[in-house]
Amino acid sequence: MKLFTDLASTVNHTMELPIREERMPLLKELINYIQEKIERKETLALNFICTHNSRRSQFSQIWGQTAADYFEIPAHCYSGGVEVTAFNERAVASIKRMGFKVTSSDSSNNPKYQVFHSEDGAPILAFSKVFDDQVNQAEKFAAVMTCDHADENCPFIPGTERRIPLRFEDPKEFDDTEQEAEKYDERSLQIASELFYVFSKIRKK
Repeated sequence: MKLFTDLASTVNHTMELPIREERMPLLKELINYIQEKIERKETLALNFICTHNSRRSQFSQIWGQTAADYFEIPAHCYSGGVEVTAFNERAVASIKRMGFKVTSSDSSNNPKYQVFHSEDGAPILAFSKVFDDQVNQAEKFAAVMTCDHADENCPFIPGTERRIPLRFEDPKEFDDTEQEAEKYDERSLQIASELFYVFSKIRKK
């Protein structure tokens, strides 16, 4: 798979970013789950969950699927929330700055976007939805909780084999400030670096 040129540069940068030591046990838990599924030759599905499915969980789905495809790990990355809002336009803009190509012909309040990481790669469908939306077609999955609110207020998620609290700080607090773009990109890059690290550790059979 050949990533778009600008995206490839971003990925090279993310793989050089340091990961905080306190994050490693959480990432190891995710690595172990993925490795177990690969070794058992079972369908691997990750459902990244945040309350509104508008920022962090969208970043996680997109970067997770991109990392899986990059390392040729057969994975299905989804995202969802407990409330339907929209894939926040600021997060969409950040994904474009990273080098993804994004298209949409949907003018609704919750538009569906097609996110591409390469010319020959399948599009990643991105829009706000609840975690059990019909497009998240997985009977068993790891629920990766990307925000504290969803993690603390969703005690039971049907279909969950493993629940991993991989929380990220919300860039929303910087909306409409001079730091908005910087902080959205910072969060996107953190998520990218951690998920590329995770998939780089998977041993393929």
